[in-house]
Amino acid sequence: MAAAPSTTASPSTEKVDFLKLQNGSDIRGVAVAGVEGEPVNLTEPVTEAIAAAFAAWLLDKKKLDSSKRLRVSIGHDSRVSAQKLQDAVSRGIAGAGLDVVQYGLASTPAMFNSTITEDDNFSCPVDGSIMITASHLPYNRNGFKFFTNAGGLGKADIKDILERAANIYVNFTVESMKDAERKAASSVKRVDYMDIYTSDLVAAVHKATGNIEKPLDGFHIVVDAGNGAGGFFAAKVLEPLGAITTGSQFLEPDGLFPNHIPNPEDKAAMKAITQAVLDNKADLGIIFDTDVDRSAAVDSTGRELNRNRLIALMSAIVLEEHPGTTIVTDSVTSDGLTAFIEGKLGGKHHRFKRGYKNVIDEAIRLNSVGEESHLAIETSGHGALKENHWLDDGAYLMVKLLNKLASARASGVTGDSKVLTELVEGLEEPAVAVELRLKIDQSHPDLKGGSFREYGEALLKHLENITESDPKLQKAPVNYEGVRASGYGGWFLLRLSLHDPVLPLNIEAPSDEDAVKLGLAVLAAVDEFPALDTSALGKYVRVS
Repeated sequence: MAAAPSTTASPSTEKVDFLKLQNGSDIRGVAVAGVEGEPVNLTEPVTEAIAAAFAAWLLDKKKLDSSKRLRVSIGHDSRVSAQKLQDAVSRGIAGAGLDVVQYGLASTPAMFNSTITEDDNFSCPVDGSIMITASHLPYNRNGFKFFTNAGGLGKADIKDILERAANIYVNFTVESMKDAERKAASSVKRVDYMDIYTSDLVAAVHKATGNIEKPLDGFHIVVDAGNGAGGFFAAKVLEPLGAITTGSQFLEPDGLFPNHIPNPEDKAAMKAITQAVLDNKADLGIIFDTDVDRSAAVDSTGRELNRNRLIALMSAIVLEEHPGTTIVTDSVTSDGLTAFIEGKLGGKHHRFKRGYKNVIDEAIRLNSVGEESHLAIETSGHGALKENHWLDDGAYLMVKLLNKLASARASGVTGDSKVLTELVEGLEEPAVAVELRLKIDQSHPDLKGGSFREYGEALLKHLENITESDPKLQKAPVNYEGVRASGYGGWFLLRLSLHDPVLPLNIEAPSDEDAVKLGLAVLAAVDEFPALDTSALGKYVRVS
């Protein structure tokens, strides 16, 4: 175990704003010093307090008698701060009287699975689970995701935990921290849960292909893990299924991410996996983010299957299995995707708010009121299926693609990943797709002491009124966040960020000229709000 914090003073001497660590349904902060302007706020004592707070929250939720000890699993991605935070989490959980199971390097989806898997050899199911990760953020960041067998925790739960953590933190004493360390030393168990998680993925492909022993025999598939936690997929999933994985890259965990950001939305990352596919003449390329809850693919020709294309591909697969079902996506998906899902595939496209938890929760809500939905997927690559407990699991998403490849081979269809590419034929894609981030200057006198959120909402209301009166624009009849309007053959969406003083602007259009016209329409409408920095938009319409 890591050494306990200094016993010369209580950590409460350092003031911490715990609520600022909330990032929607996750917790994120700075865990490593060295980046100018980013002081460490996710220290070991802060982490210990958060873990103790989760333990208290879990005890309240489970409401079990004192004779049963609850058990919590802990996993982490490849970040350089992972080990010290894992030890701090273990102290917080053990100090609260719960048993700890450390899984070491793991994926976020595996941590949820540990709450529902029945296997005494792997000390599961557990009552709660904590994944130490900050997804694709820089090496100095880290954070936590929490699970029970009901799924990931929501925003209200995270706020509750952070409020509890603040109270626990100020009441830490030297003795209480020493006691937590002693309890952790005696109650921590270490197991390799990833073995059972990966065997379930392999079994899913076997089941989908009628239990063929090597359903991917002859397929050449390369994996790019970006030095995150997804390197297991090549050796523990693809190779047992018969696939050739030579040319796979960046499988070794390295929390400094020396090759590229592990992010399927990142251009450099997608260029890297595309090049690997072409260099190795592979049938398919697969790329994961750091903690494997997001993924994307590349076909044998080097065509990227991410963002709208990945959604279209998954929609085609799901609608084959569940005709007419509703596909829930985030707000920035294209009009071409709607036409593809509804016009070609015969499904229904329900565009909702950004945020993977928002999209998943909306799909669950639709099912609860009688509207069948089997897929919730965000443009970022977070994709969750009803058949997989509504878990956003990048590895399972890729398993669905493998099932399609293997099933096509078993039915006598030859070739490579063209069976996947053919599924997205007919998807209309915009010639121009732009995202700009317009910042609100919180020190500007125009805010008059109000919050950036109030200012942003007033701006959006003004834009909505302008849009409704502009004959060249048509406001979207149904929209769940921001202002979305069509015009000039394309569309724009201006919305307020969930946490930051930023208004992201998305524009898609059939030409640069049409995109500029949409940009100019937005620029003219927001001119009355001087606290909004429109320089990025101004530069775009001038340069384009």
